[in-house]
Amino acid sequence: MDGPLTAEEALALADLPEPDLPSLLERAAAVRDRRWGRRLTYSPKVFLPVTNLCRNHCSYCSFRRSPGDPGAWTMTPREVEEWLARGRDQGCAEALLCLGDKPESAFGAYRRELAAWGHDGTVSYLEAVARDALRHGLLPHTNAGVLTAADMERLRPVNVSLGLMLETASARLCEPGMPHRRAPDKRPDVRLRMLHEAGRLAIPFTTGILLGIGETRRERVEALLAIRDVSRAHGHIQEVIVQTFRAHPGTPMRDAPEPTDAEVAHAVALARLVLDEDVTVQAPPNLNAGATDLLVRAGINDFGGISPVTPDYINPAHAWPHVARLGDACARIGFELGPRLAIHDAYVDRPGFLADELRAPTLAVRERLAARRAA
Repeated sequence: MDGPLTAEEALALADLPEPDLPSLLERAAAVRDRRWGRRLTYSPKVFLPVTNLCRNHCSYCSFRRSPGDPGAWTMTPREVEEWLARGRDQGCAEALLCLGDKPESAFGAYRRELAAWGHDGTVSYLEAVARDALRHGLLPHTNAGVLTAADMERLRPVNVSLGLMLETASARLCEPGMPHRRAPDKRPDVRLRMLHEAGRLAIPFTTGILLGIGETRRERVEALLAIRDVSRAHGHIQEVIVQTFRAHPGTPMRDAPEPTDAEVAHAVALARLVLDEDVTVQAPPNLNAGATDLLVRAGINDFGGISPVTPDYINPAHAWPHVARLGDACARIGFELGPRLAIHDAYVDRPGFLADELRAPTLAVRERLAARRAA
């Protein structure tokens, strides 16, 4: 096979009632091997849930809160400092800043809290947190939901990359009774607009799809094709996550069926065959426990962020794997596992994609990871 699947070929595979999964995995793995070889990567990170306040109400989300809800939080500057120090001491390379969508547009108490810390909004606070991360020798990657082009311009000099999950390209999932009905920031056109704006700003970017929230296989492929179009327009999509829905107690979708391992493998393989070869395909190992072999056979070349110090606050019931054990599992099937940066190497070396202010700290962290691999 030469090059990625055409849209027609990809949609035809999605429509097969009983796909030949072994053949599909073999094709995807061959593409991965040709471009990425037998080395798999992960990002050693500290996860900073800056705030879990969010104006959206997705039916599957256990992370979001409103002020006054049990478990609502916004990290104080002191808490940020403490977690960054722990991440540095545990050998992390990435500081993942993650939070809900547009909390200041919905919650006056949150706006007042930020003002007490000297900030006029979320982006101002994120900029300060990212600068703190850089002082600790950590490279910031921010996933703050939907941002404006002006927001991203402000964050670009202090973030080596930004992220926003597309999740789906289907507006159907925003209709009554569907999981995004009460989530205005999950409309596909809104999220695709941000992906395009990030590309025009030459920001290395992470996005992805979410499996199991009511989408069809065809809609998964349509989302992958939409991401491919954005990537080809701007060249900034460094990685695409194939993320698995997991049911959480206390949410409207607490009893919804979760995707099977075979369904995840099918989606991963399609992602590898649809996306251009230089785009990383990632699947989180904590959401696919026991399926490492299958994920690798399906064509991933990356496991995403794994933290030695903080849980997965989005999926707290699913612990990160121990890196040594994950490395052993990879070795048993003939692959090497190694750490990477929050900005992929191709974008460090590609002119225009890394802010000048970030070049020296990025190269310092890259040298530190290289020394760790050589030790």
